[in-house]
Amino acid sequence: MSQSPALLECVPNFSEGRDAAVIDRIAKAIDAVDGVRLLDVDPGSSTHRTVVTFVGEPQAVLEGAFRGMAVAAELIDMRRHHGEHPRMGATDVCPLVPISGINMAEVAALARELGERVGRELGIPVYLYGAAAAKPERRQLDAVRAGEYEGLPARVADPAWRPDFGPARFNARSGATAIGARDFLVAYNVNLNTRSSRRAFAVAYDIREQGRLKREGNPLTGPIARDAAGDEVWIPGRLKGVKAVGWFIPEYGVAQVSMNITDLGSTALHEAFEACRDAARDRGMRATGSELVGLVPLAAMLAAGRHYLCQQQRSLGVPESEVVQMAVKSMGLDELGPFDPQKKIIEYRMQAAAPVGLTGLSLRDFSAAVAAEDPAPGGGSVAATLGALAAALGTMVANVSANKRGWDDRWAEFSAWAEVGQQARSRLLALVDEDSQAFDAVLAANRLPAGNDMQRDVRAAAVAEAFHKAVAVPLQVMRETMALAELLLTMAEVGAPDAASDALVGALCLRAAVRGAGANVRINAGQTVMTPQLQTMVDEATRLEAAAEAIESTMAATVAKRLSI
Repeated sequence: MSQSPALLECVPNFSEGRDAAVIDRIAKAIDAVDGVRLLDVDPGSSTHRTVVTFVGEPQAVLEGAFRGMAVAAELIDMRRHHGEHPRMGATDVCPLVPISGINMAEVAALARELGERVGRELGIPVYLYGAAAAKPERRQLDAVRAGEYEGLPARVADPAWRPDFGPARFNARSGATAIGARDFLVAYNVNLNTRSSRRAFAVAYDIREQGRLKREGNPLTGPIARDAAGDEVWIPGRLKGVKAVGWFIPEYGVAQVSMNITDLGSTALHEAFEACRDAARDRGMRATGSELVGLVPLAAMLAAGRHYLCQQQRSLGVPESEVVQMAVKSMGLDELGPFDPQKKIIEYRMQAAAPVGLTGLSLRDFSAAVAAEDPAPGGGSVAATLGALAAALGTMVANVSANKRGWDDRWAEFSAWAEVGQQARSRLLALVDEDSQAFDAVLAANRLPAGNDMQRDVRAAAVAEAFHKAVAVPLQVMRETMALAELLLTMAEVGAPDAASDALVGALCLRAAVRGAGANVRINAGQTVMTPQLQTMVDEATRLEAAAEAIESTMAATVAKRLSI
């Protein structure tokens, strides 16, 4: 199995959120690098800060980051910069994040490579943080940025805080830059029905992992409590892996709890919202909504959507888009402006830049592709589509049953079945494209040169391998589709009576999918040398076809009995 190509994300934060021309020049400098995919540019006026997100092959990402930082150094003058967000440089922070095919140690080495170049070529003091930090006390970004831009003259002159790269002297125009390696971070703000930044800070202290300093006597004005060693005593907050502050945003007219969720495994997105909501309520306020700065992983949105669906005792097996929408509305992610999942969810942004497969076509365009002169897509892709439709129909009956009036005590039962159907539907949709790709591989193998013995041997091996794949894919379609039999039978027997006929149509799709895919197994196996492995696959296909025929008969009898027809 080939290793996934290395994919790196970079999320530089630039200290400019108001001048569209400057932001555009920075973004264009990054986007101009071959191999870089610009995913998001998110400016904020009150914070006077723009978060840019892009991905690509590691060296391309380093080049994009450097070019963006070079333009920022040219156009941004920190001597005139003021905003709500902590900052210390024109490029305030530049984290590198592993996405796939690369580990954190490798990303840390890349951060050091970038830091060295920035210090050498741009003359900007660079501090390494996160997994790239050279010293333990520099791992945390807030420790590196302590004192912000105004404190830099003293900090760079302090031997203990000498920059990791670049000159150890104050750069008045560009300030300093923190470059690091870290896991995925979600920048998330919760809106409060107050204009008081002090009260927003109180909520931030309640929920952030660090919590607040303990005080003797009066919890607000008393002396800071210290332990036996003389160290300050902290009262931990509610959420692990969360950093938070409070601020007032004039452009929105509300105060916010501004969070960095550094560990989504410890604190989910919806858990952060709920914690702020509870803490705000305890202090006489209300969390009215929230906003995401930059991008968010799909898993975080799905987890939030499922949480709120469960609270309403609604099926979790609804389409992914509905789960996402439930998260958006429940957390008020669209309160301050439109929330477009295609622009804010990282996987969707990456898919948008990828070539469109068969499942990305409209039904009209897909049927046109099948009807064209090319042999692919053909019966194999259509068989997989019928399998996906069988899954969709079983899922629909489960969702209708979960939402049926008077069946509230059974919503979890039907929700579980709907989830089974949705998962099967996703797998079968993937096989729609895989079948077409497998046939294309057969055509490509047959076009290989065969002018001499070596070329003929290479061609023969490639053709055999391609035909093996062309048998394996439709066989997998048969397996995945037959796995739906229990779902469809159960829905016909105990699902909403008025949807029983939909379950029967699903069974008919199942039968057609299995028979069609079985025909593909046989025709493709018959065009190459019949090995024992191929014969085993053909035999399995025969058994699955017989089982599908039995399912259709059973389903027809079940539905007829239930509907008394």
